[in-house]
Amino acid sequence: MEHTRKPRTAVIKIGSSTLTDAEGKVDRAYLADLAHQVNRVRKAGWNVIIVSSGSIPCGLESLGLPLKRPKDMPTVQAASSVGQRALIAAYDQVFSPYGMLTSLVLLTRRDTADRQAYLHARDTFARLLELGAVPIVNENDTVSVEQIKFGDNDTLAALVACLADADRVVILSDIDGLYTANPHNDPDAELIARVDRLTPAIMAGATGAGSAVGSGGMITKLTAARVLGAAGIPLVICHGRAEDAVLRALDDEPIGTLFTAKERRHEITPRKLWIALGDSVRGRLVVDAGAARALIEQGSSLLAVGVKHVEGEFRAGDVVDVLDESGYVIARGLARCDAAAVFAGAGTALHRDEMVLFE
Repeated sequence: MEHTRKPRTAVIKIGSSTLTDAEGKVDRAYLADLAHQVNRVRKAGWNVIIVSSGSIPCGLESLGLPLKRPKDMPTVQAASSVGQRALIAAYDQVFSPYGMLTSLVLLTRRDTADRQAYLHARDTFARLLELGAVPIVNENDTVSVEQIKFGDNDTLAALVACLADADRVVILSDIDGLYTANPHNDPDAELIARVDRLTPAIMAGATGAGSAVGSGGMITKLTAARVLGAAGIPLVICHGRAEDAVLRALDDEPIGTLFTAKERRHEITPRKLWIALGDSVRGRLVVDAGAARALIEQGSSLLAVGVKHVEGEFRAGDVVDVLDESGYVIARGLARCDAAAVFAGAGTALHRDEMVLFE
């Protein structure tokens, strides 16, 4: 890697299963190698933000509890409280020999739900990078409840990337990338090197969390890829323990799966980010070709008359997906009315100000 242009920003997400060893403890040797790679990419002109899991395993280890994610929320939050300190200390220990200063940033969805909070968070990241720090970001599990949780760090990484106007996101996973089928179950599954469009077949092939210590699965990564694509930010998913994984992912060397992004970047407002990355989808609207064109080419609101099929029993304010006739999700937004009213073809189904376009 050579430093040939002004600094770019990379968001690197590390999952618990990548960060921990076979016993469930944080792998210090792995962190040391990560620090070496981050030092090299920074010299090559990248600013780096790390979205790191691992606070709960760190806390369980420090508290002498079984190294398996607790089922009760008070123990999860207590472990997180103890573990945040231990985790940032582990990062600091391996980053400081290179002269890299780490900072701890804890977020909940509430911290970025409105524009003012969003702008404050954005400015904080910008200033930290200006000062040469490497922000270590995690969800604030100590205070998070279901209503304000990101739920997984793939989602958090996508939000941080939008906040920081990142140039690339790298998800270091316990799998080599996106496959044509689940490689744990199908020996004929093949790695997909590049994805330009998240087709229905790709989404259907995604499965749930594959690790006992993680909270996300491929579906959360694909959801993140979709939002990042709309924001113009490419994503690489690769095996976190592959040799020089970070270096290769940021130097355009073949590794894992690259999800390309639109060349024309645009800001996704805080409210639209909340919709795109937030609550679970309550319904689906299949629209005709004319309505799809109006959404994609003109950025119009979605009128109920353009909806061909309504799936799900949703109410006004619920999150719904918009699909074209091929089954491709072209948008996500807040329903302006309930399912029965949309089915009746009355009024506006989704307003453009409360809708994110993925096409």
